[in-house]
This record gives sequence, structure tokens and C-alpha cells, in this order.
Amino acid sequence: MQKHTHARVEGGDWTRLEAAGLLEIGRGCTISPDVRFVPQDETGQIRPVKIEDGAQIGAGAIIHGGTRIGAGVRIEEFVIVGKPEQGYAVGRTYSGMGAVTVLAGGVTVRSGAILYAGVNLGAETAIGHRTLIRSHSTLGAHCLIGHGLVIERACTFGNWVRCSPLSHITSAVVAGDRVFLGAGIRTINDKHLIWNDTEGREPDLVPPRFEEGARVGTGSTVLGGVTIGLRALVGAGSVVTRDVPDGAVAYGSPARVRAAGTGAVEL
Repeated sequence: MQKHTHARVEGGDWTRLEAAGLLEIGRGCTISPDVRFVPQDETGQIRPVKIEDGAQIGAGAIIHGGTRIGAGVRIEEFVIVGKPEQGYAVGRTYSGMGAVTVLAGGVTVRSGAILYAGVNLGAETAIGHRTLIRSHSTLGAHCLIGHGLVIERACTFGNWVRCSPLSHITSAVVAGDRVFLGAGIRTINDKHLIWNDTEGREPDLVPPRFEEGARVGTGSTVLGGVTIGLRALVGAGSVVTRDVPDGAVAYGSPARVRAAGTGAVEL
């Protein structure tokens, strides 16, 4: 027996949305009557919402069209999922068009988080309080993303990635399996600080890359185009301006390679 309560939402009550094929709710779901479902995006396109068995959605959450919520997913209070992006950013204007947004089975999204349209979260991944994930970013399974992060557009994370609180991950960053980023990490993809240039220049954006098992200590800054190699370690508070080879240990400002090899080193 379903455990949701019918309530008034944008576009009609839940019964009307279900009857129209715009809302599918699985068995054993617990959904607050304060949840709002918004199937229509800013361009007028309508996408259904699907919620699989055993999902939980807290009060004040807003679920946009195209969202697919897997079995056992937990969405806490005042979370926004599948929000269409609208306005100017990084050389283009977004129209408010929605997209398919996927939260695989067992995902947890803590209160106040915002997931834009096109985000894809792998199974058992957890998103911290008030974290923002921009459009079309993909995170693998079993990732742990702390509170207060910003993950910009089109980032790609592997499985078992850990990001500690209050970091900024710039657009199109790639992080391989088991990457560990400490708290307060800053990543940069623009060496010339061009945003909306009045002369018509477009930014040449080259994000950093983190290979499998790379670790970056708290408070570090990683510049555009830099690769942190396979199982490399960057010490806390570093400013990384050059590639760090596989297995190397680097630290300082600017960071320099201090040791090579694949063993774990404490700094």
C-alpha cells in the first residue's frame, strides 16, 4: 500500500498528475504532502516524474519534470531536484529547458541541496546539506559529497569519490574512481578571467583532472589544465600549477614534487 498523501501541487493534485501519466509513485513511498511536482519546464515542455519503491521525500522539496528517483532514495526537506537552468553562463544562454535527472537506488540528498536538470547520481551516493550540483554533472556509485560544495556544469566523477565540505569544483572537471578531495579545495578552469567580455572574446576553459586514487589536501588550489596523476598526493594548502605525476607526492606554493612512488605518505 502506498504511503503518500494526495496534496495540491502545481498543475493539479497528485491524482490528476498520475492520471495524466506525469507522475508514477511506487509502493511503500513516504512523501510529505508539502512536496511540489513541476512537470513543465520554462520552454513549455512537459516531462513525467517517476518514483520507485520505498523512496522518501521530505517537506518542501520541489521535484521537476524528467526526474527519476530510484528505489530507497531519501530526499530530505527543501531539496530541489531537476531544476532547469536559465540565464547566461560560460558563453551561452540557457533557456530553462529541463532534462532527465536520475537518482539511482539508495541515494541520499540532505536538506537544502539543489540538483539541476541532467544530473545523474549513481547508487548509494550521498549529497550533503546545501550542496549545489549544476546541469549535466554525473557522479558514480558510492560517492560521498560533503555539505556546502559547488559542483559546476558537466563534471564527471567515478565511483567512491569523496569530496569534503566547502569546496568549489569548476565546470567539466573529471575525477576518477576513489579520488579524495579535502575541505575547501578550489579548482580553476580559466587562466585569463574572461566571463562576459564586451569585446566578444570567449573564455578558453581547461579544467583540472584527477586520476584514479588521487588525493588533494585541505585548502589546496588546483589551476586549469593541471592533471593530478594516478594515486598522487598533494599536501594541504598547496597551489598546484603543474601536473603531478602518477604516484608522486607534491606540496607547497607553488607545489613541487617532493617524492615519487606509489606508497601512502602522510604530510
